[in-house]
Amino acid sequence: MKAKDFDKKFEEGEQDIVDDLNLSSARRVNQEQKRINVDFPAWVVESLDREAARIGVTRQSIIKVWRVERLQAESANKPFNVDAAGGAH
Repeated sequence: MKAKDFDKKFEEGEQDIVDDLNLSSARRVNQEQKRINVDFPAWVVESLDREAARIGVTRQSIIKVWRVERLQAESANKPFNVDAAGGAH
């Protein structure tokens, strides 16, 4: 299918275009995975495991979510979960 035909089909919105896409080669930009190792004190790992079990996710998941939340807060120049006494959690 030519690009102009695909664009027309998409813009008209009358037909599903998913069947016209080659999803086997699709990738999410800036979402490539890179493995790293991080060492934490035992008490941190235990705390992560308790919180992960409490909300029903893996330790890896909770670390990923919390890191992303913190990085987004930092990039927006917002304080991250600061209480009235000014301490961060």
